[in-house]
Formats: sequence, C-alpha cells, structure tokens
Amino acid sequence: MIDPSLVLGALEIERTPRGLLPHRLPAWARAQCDDPQLRLVEAQPAGVRLAMWTTATLLELDVLPTKRRYVGAPQRPDGWYDVLVGGELVERQQATGGNVLDVDMMTGASTFHPGAPTTLTIALAGGEQDVEVWLPHDEQTELIDLRADAPVTPLAGGRPLWVHHGSSISHGSVATYPTEPWPVVAARLAGLDLVNLGLGGSALLDPFVARTIRDTPADLVSLKIGINLVNQDLLRRRALGPAVHGWLDTIRDGHPDTPLRLVSPLHCAIQEAVPGPTVPDTAALAEGRVAFLAGGDPERVARGALTLEVVREVLAEVVDRRGDPHLSYVDGLALYGPADAERLPLPDNLHPDSATHRLIGERFAALGEWRAASGGGAGAGFESPA
Repeated sequence: MIDPSLVLGALEIERTPRGLLPHRLPAWARAQCDDPQLRLVEAQPAGVRLAMWTTATLLELDVLPTKRRYVGAPQRPDGWYDVLVGGELVERQQATGGNVLDVDMMTGASTFHPGAPTTLTIALAGGEQDVEVWLPHDEQTELIDLRADAPVTPLAGGRPLWVHHGSSISHGSVATYPTEPWPVVAARLAGLDLVNLGLGGSALLDPFVARTIRDTPADLVSLKIGINLVNQDLLRRRALGPAVHGWLDTIRDGHPDTPLRLVSPLHCAIQEAVPGPTVPDTAALAEGRVAFLAGGDPERVARGALTLEVVREVLAEVVDRRGDPHLSYVDGLALYGPADAERLPLPDNLHPDSATHRLIGERFAALGEWRAASGGGAGAGFESPA
C-alpha cells in the first residue's frame, strides 16, 4: 500500500479495495452533484503527484488507469507519467492496459470496461534526491503499490500553496504531458505548490466548489471563470455578476486577506461574440477529428445571453465594485489573445495545445502582483497588489 502522505495535489484520497484513488473534490462536495462529467474529471489527477525523498535506484509503481475512448474519434494515446528529480524532468512513461470508458459525445452515454493494473519501472541515479512522479492529468489513476530498493519519505512542505480553479483549459485538455498544463508551468516557474482544481467542462460556479476552496489552505487563490458558462449556455448576464460576488464572498469567509486573482476567459474565436451552447463539429467527426462550434444565436446577446466578451466585461465590473485590496482582475486576453491565436491556433477551436499552455503559464507566472517570498505555509509568502 502506498503511504497517502506521498501524494500531493489531491484534496482527498479514497482508499479502494486495491489501493488509493486521488480526488480533487472532497466526498461531501461530490455528494452534492450527480453530473457524470464532474464525477469523471474531478477524479482525473491533474496536478497530482507522488513526491518523496529517497536514495533508491529503482522504483516500481503499480497503477490502474482508466482510459477514455470517444465514439467516432481517433483513439486517445495512453496517459503519461512525468518523473522529475530535483525539479528536472528525467523520464516519461505510459501505463498500458487498465480500464476503458467508451463515451458517445453526441448522446453523453458511456460504457465501462474493467481492466488490470500495470507496473511502471523507474530507474534512478541513487544518492539523496527528491523525486516526483506526476500522474496523467486527464486519465483517472488508481495507485496500487509502490516498491523501492531504499526507504522513501514524504517531501517536506515549505513552498507557498496555490489553489487554482478553472475549466478544461486549466485542467490541461489537449496538453500531452502532466507537467504541460499552464497552471503546472506557472507553479513550477514561480516555485509554488499547486492544487489544480481545473475541472474539464465543470467550471460552472457550483457553490460546493467555492466552499471547497474556502476550506483549503492557500497562500494564493486564482479563479478562471467564464468559458464553461458560455459553452453550456448556463447563465444570463443578470445572474452572472451576483453569482461571482457570492463565490468571492464564500471564498473570503476562509481566506479574508489571501491574494486572489479573478481571471477572465482566454481568446476563443468561436465564442467571442456568439453564445453557447458549444457543440461537436459533426463534419470534423466524420473526418476522424475532434472540433467544436458555437451553436447559439448572436441575437440573443441583446436579451442577456453570455459570450466571452460579455463575461470579461462583467468580471471586470465585479472586481471594480468590490474594492478588495487583495483582489485583482487578470484579462485572459493578456494571457492568450487574438494575435496569439494567429500564431498558435486552438487545435479543436476550444483548447490550447502544449506550446500554448507553455505561453499562458509563462505569462501568468510573470504577472507582477505577487512575488513568492522565502518561507511558506498557508497565509504567508505573498505580497498583495500595491
């Protein structure tokens, strides 16, 4: 059995008959929503890693992944495990086999096929070293066992804690490797310990997510809100501002002075001026590609329908009205804008690729409103905007 204290980035670790299953939402929050999409993505270990000190020269990690296959689309590659020693990438591996979940994007129906665990063998140089194994960000992974030829102990804390919430873009969709999603890039550049609450298709202002953030220790909180609200045509302009205020009120109950960034949507041409819902591009599927289109009517914007342009305007207004000295607004177009889209287009019209994730992460880490300081521990380690 793996020692749960080796697992970083998860908010809860479920003991299963075989091992450990990391969750990014606690059980009480999961109990408040039966949405299959949310249940799927919160158990995908984006930002979750095994972290240890050891002198071992060999690690054997038994895992049981759950792969997704989309009907009519090309088969997805197996998820990757990134091995870092001293913060530097030294190896990448994939786990073959495992469970398979077949998903029909047109109907939402899914079929589960059970499979068997597999073993990853990781060779190390030996000597005292800190080792991290980042789990596949978009592939549910049950941790079965860890064997080593020398003792392993948990990495001590000390770096500031960053809790980030967002959509599939924050989750890492279309990024290939688990250290490529932009929050991971930013955290590594800024020297932060990341809890990534990017929930693919599920950044929907659910109150239980706000309460989860409220109750999670953090030195820095960031919220990237908007794209999923437009994708699902979920709210109208009248409801969005008060809903965001309510979210911020809840988070402030647990983090009254914590630096908080409210991040508006990145550029996404199909949804800039056209409301949702977002729908699969059937022509692309017929060609064996996954792509998306905006399915809404632009005339509905005058009646309160949300577009990305509207969301940015409302979020900026919310930050201005609150007068919170520890709250700042980050325009998503400064992270990825129209000019960037010309050079680095979104492969499926919705999600950035690995190179674009890198660009976004570098730009977010370079924002000057907070500077990582020495020391750590929740509630310390950052300077708020002047």
